[in-house]
Amino acid sequence: MPKILFIAAHRIHRSPSQRFRFEQYFGFLESNGFTCHLSSIISEDGDKYFYSQGNYLKKTGILLRSLKIRFNNWMNYNQYDIVFVQREALMLGSTFFEKRIKSSKAKFVFDFDDSIWLMDTSDANKKFEWLKNPQKTAKNIGYCDMVFAGNNYLADYAKQFNSNVKIIPTTIDTNEYINAGNKILSEKIVIGWSGSITTIKHFEYAIDFLTIVKAKYGDKVKIHVIGDKNYTNDVLTITGQAWKKETELHDLSEFDIGIMPLPNDEWANGKCGLKGLQYMALEIPTIMSPVGVNTEIIQQGENGFLASTTSEWVDCISKLIESPELRLKMGKAARQTVLEKYSVEAQKQRYLDCFNELLS
Repeated sequence: MPKILFIAAHRIHRSPSQRFRFEQYFGFLESNGFTCHLSSIISEDGDKYFYSQGNYLKKTGILLRSLKIRFNNWMNYNQYDIVFVQREALMLGSTFFEKRIKSSKAKFVFDFDDSIWLMDTSDANKKFEWLKNPQKTAKNIGYCDMVFAGNNYLADYAKQFNSNVKIIPTTIDTNEYINAGNKILSEKIVIGWSGSITTIKHFEYAIDFLTIVKAKYGDKVKIHVIGDKNYTNDVLTITGQAWKKETELHDLSEFDIGIMPLPNDEWANGKCGLKGLQYMALEIPTIMSPVGVNTEIIQQGENGFLASTTSEWVDCISKLIESPELRLKMGKAARQTVLEKYSVEAQKQRYLDCFNELLS
């Protein structure tokens, strides 16, 4: 029975990137003869300190513990048929542990879903930025036997260093992602954004157009922000709420309209559209910035909207606010897109085939 060691930063069910790129395939892989083991380095207790300001002694302790865990992994590489690294083995500039996979008997898969060859550090960890080395991404891609890239943009980067690159989109488990309620006829329209404390900066691109929408529709609209409980905006009467896995589907299902604003920069072009895909899977009509893979996901006016300028955002949101029928139609078309192209069901055989190809 082939064994796969998955190396990633977080415990199971904690990180969106991990959940939607490999964790939700564990059951399918195991039903097809694989044994899956996850090795993470940030514990639930460590979460409390790692993504908040200060706590430098605690953070140093997390890094030292990470080194111990990865040394233990290294000692056991040869017990596995495949070692799968998502983004990096260690949150430091070293490629030491990835290079040791290359010299083991295990096949090495490298997975990434962001432009991680660029520096992008959360505000809470700016003082640790000197420890990072985004350029190590190219080395890790060169070491591995197969690359899983989340979209064409990332694949083009990876192909500079490795010829065996597979485009594996970020996917949604549509058996789990079913809207918890029918809000089409609700009087108050909820415009929602979901993210994290590290991506809340992208929500800021929505402030100008949401201010106009709020002035136009008043109390008819309400704005929800999920992912940063400390976020507030008095003008838009927003109080952010923390993301919780236990309530995620219920919280997202409260949205009548989902938004995904992004800057048009190199980092954003590497993103895999996860926020938008989550909304779409729940039949929530979705508006995205026309950046990167978003332009492949959305067919304008059919399964969602793409909007660049403030006036375009206001126009698209206004159309959806004023037409329950359009929200219903667009939401159903959005879910169909996810079912056909961006669901676990649509991609699971390709995922399995990649691992079998490595071992054949």
